[in-house]
Amino acid sequence: MTLIQLEYIIAVSNLKHFAKAANFCNVTQPTLSMQIQKLEEEFEVKIFDRSKQPVIPTILGEKIIEQAKRIIAEKENLSQLLIQTKGETAGELKIGIIPTLAPYLLPLFLNKFIKKYPKVKLKITELNTNSIIKKLKENTIDIGILVTPLNEKVISETPLFYEELMAYISKRNKEFNKTYMLTKDIDIKKLWLLEEGHCFRTQVLNLCELRKNMNGESQFEYAAGSFETLRKMVDVTDGLTILPELATEYFSASEMQRIRHFKAPAPVREISIVLHRNYAKQQLVTILKDEILNAIPEKIKKNKKTFIVPFESKES
Repeated sequence: MTLIQLEYIIAVSNLKHFAKAANFCNVTQPTLSMQIQKLEEEFEVKIFDRSKQPVIPTILGEKIIEQAKRIIAEKENLSQLLIQTKGETAGELKIGIIPTLAPYLLPLFLNKFIKKYPKVKLKITELNTNSIIKKLKENTIDIGILVTPLNEKVISETPLFYEELMAYISKRNKEFNKTYMLTKDIDIKKLWLLEEGHCFRTQVLNLCELRKNMNGESQFEYAAGSFETLRKMVDVTDGLTILPELATEYFSASEMQRIRHFKAPAPVREISIVLHRNYAKQQLVTILKDEILNAIPEKIKKNKKTFIVPFESKES
């Protein structure tokens, strides 16, 4: 039994396909298949049921793979321990981050992080929440930065900050002259939303149970892929949208005139670092967390866990 063989069976288990697993491990399929077969011969068991498509582990194979994941995690722990004893901060972090957060959070800390930790390689991908959870379970990314709580048993969550949700209102909207917004003031026919698949869209709809008011038909329906598009559509219509606080960080004075806060307690979304419970690179996670917290605006640091808007759909 070798660590390479254990990595191969984990890859096949995650990807459910020998060719995909070989590509992920940067080896040929015959090499990967031969090593797994040798491991099966050594253990005198079949780890995978090759008659099924996609490939699935046998009952005993599932137990072997779970133990293999623990062994590989401990190998990562040992590697990090050796790096730390040399006084180095090095390694690779594969990060998944949701699209409604990436354009606003990454510029705050990324450049400083890269300069401060030149031996740490960051591989960052924008992914939706479901994809981040899936890839964490498959060990194809190391950590996620996204909205929580997830309520996933195998996922560990570390809250970073609470981001206020605000209304962005056209000057032609009847609510523009109000000092504060109430959720009941929102006219669903005037509300611009992100497209399906964004957890932020569901949060907005859950805000004061707006789904109940979505019975009327509007003349024009459009689902945007970014906050910038939503903002521009509000500017040229009499509509409104909801934005997270970081998206307003570099607004001009004119744009800030269109922002309205909700009456206290203000709705917020919880932003967290999430990782698989067997995760090994704790030192790298800690420094990433510290750099993010040092970089976010002071006002956001002071936000409280008051009214967290759920992002799970309330439709059954």
